[in-house]
Amino acid sequence: MESYSHLPQLSNGKLDFSKIQYAQLMKTKPNRGKGHTAGNSCITEVVIENKPTKPLLDPGAFCSCVGKSFLKTCAPNFEDQFLPIESIKFNSASNPMRALGIFETTFIFPHINGNFRITVEFVVMENWAATHFILGNDYLIRQITVNKVAPVSLELERFKYEHLNEAEISLHLTDKKENVLSALLYDHREEFASDKEPLGAIIGHEVDIILNIERPYPPLLRRPAYPESPKSTEALEIHIKEFLDLSVIRKVGHNEEVEITTPVIVVRHNGKSRMVGDFRALNTYTVPDRYPITKIQIALTQISQAVYITTMDSLKGFHQNVVTPRARKFLRIIVHYGVYEYLRMPFGIKNAPSHFQGMMNEIFPEEFSEGWLIIYIDDIIICSKTWEEHIYRLSRVLKKIQSVNMKIHLKKCCFGFKELKALGHVVSGLSLGIDKCKVAAVLMKPIPQNKKEIKSFLVISGYYRQHIKDFASIARPLYKLCDKDTVFEMTVEKVKAFESLRQSLTTAPLLLIPDFKLPFKLYIYASGDGLAAALHQVHIINDKPVEVPICFLSRRIKPPEARYGASQMECLCLVWALEKLNYFLEGCVFKVITDCITVKSL
Repeated sequence: MESYSHLPQLSNGKLDFSKIQYAQLMKTKPNRGKGHTAGNSCITEVVIENKPTKPLLDPGAFCSCVGKSFLKTCAPNFEDQFLPIESIKFNSASNPMRALGIFETTFIFPHINGNFRITVEFVVMENWAATHFILGNDYLIRQITVNKVAPVSLELERFKYEHLNEAEISLHLTDKKENVLSALLYDHREEFASDKEPLGAIIGHEVDIILNIERPYPPLLRRPAYPESPKSTEALEIHIKEFLDLSVIRKVGHNEEVEITTPVIVVRHNGKSRMVGDFRALNTYTVPDRYPITKIQIALTQISQAVYITTMDSLKGFHQNVVTPRARKFLRIIVHYGVYEYLRMPFGIKNAPSHFQGMMNEIFPEEFSEGWLIIYIDDIIICSKTWEEHIYRLSRVLKKIQSVNMKIHLKKCCFGFKELKALGHVVSGLSLGIDKCKVAAVLMKPIPQNKKEIKSFLVISGYYRQHIKDFASIARPLYKLCDKDTVFEMTVEKVKAFESLRQSLTTAPLLLIPDFKLPFKLYIYASGDGLAAALHQVHIINDKPVEVPICFLSRRIKPPEARYGASQMECLCLVWALEKLNYFLEGCVFKVITDCITVKSL
């Protein structure tokens, strides 16, 4: 239903329907002053006027209501009990309806633990053909509905409506599985960011910064604020206030000693802005943390044969890491109206990704060793073959998250999918594909006009190079264009290379996740343009054996290697491919396929 003014509700002796609240099974949050049928209603059994009837529990309905013709069958003298109603317009399925008044009656809910009695006010509609009493949002927010099975938990339903509808839940889950998932997430609701507690403060993993120089620090580390336009200044003030409210930064007092300052800039993308510190000078003097970052393609092979996949993302992950008091003096930013100090780890500092990856690996050591948890910095992926196993694993992860006081961004969570988007790919238990949304903007851009644009294109296409056969050979003219001493000129050869690479991104095949019980086929090829290799397996698809790609490798020839003969080049290609594919091939049976007869003698 849709109303054009507030509907009535009995409150303190006065009719007032001015507030929308939360209700059972609602999937879509209505705007203030509007309600609608969400298609997720259920029927219960009650007794009214000593007659059994089955009202419809509809959390999408803005108010409890009943049609005049149906009401006559249950309460023939209902007009004698009318309460007045103000002039209000109603719509149902876009059809206008006229309200006659308010009918107050008593419902008796039969229950094994004792009958439950409640008084409900219904808006009576003149021209409505529905054959049920509709118990709407006004009723559901005030009472716990009792039926023959069990009480409905309004707290759980409130959590579903207020928070869980922000996440993505697989449509393939049965109602029973979805209820189990909802109950688990409700039990761990404290782990999800909320308005009251938007950011966590991770316990036991403080961020430290070590510089490779001693005091006095060079002038390069004491930098002035960048000049900003009025528009950027306004955005900067908003971001500063937001960070102060979240305790991400603090204002540095005028009497405090300041030795290192970093200017900030406002970066805009897709209509939004964010504040970014220019930490390049600080990063130059920072001792690097060489903790290894997870290799995405290797990590995603752990999804093999998974039927249920869940992804989660920590909200502003870096900002949940507390900075040590000693390191805070290195993380001071300067704007035109003062100096501020980061209390949480900012984006852009040298060791932020390594620190976060190492921290996550320390939090989940057993889960990593069991091979069902994938973490790439702040992205969490859980995969399982059975639903019971998936719920158990999700519970384990949420408990660990709770133990360190981390907060998860529910809007970026996907629960129980067979196939979903993760880490720039479309992943399932069987295959790995390119996320077309990630490359769509690149594909629509015109031919690059400078080195910056060509480098940007190569970064995106290079991320998916394992999907593109002979990537290095195709991109070779474009990489030459990026050389420091090369004059930028998009010749016919370079335009063809650009178009070919762009076409390859749109036609790249799905890569199947390998089955390590099956043998591999390794194709190698070497030429003056570069080295190339392709790893394949034969899988049974639709009851037929089909050879499918697992990944593609390629690289350019180094200057000393250009002097190799054909046999040496082919052997080099084989050794290089075996080193790169060691994760897949070690301990497995594989066949090398080459057009060089000399390699057979190895």
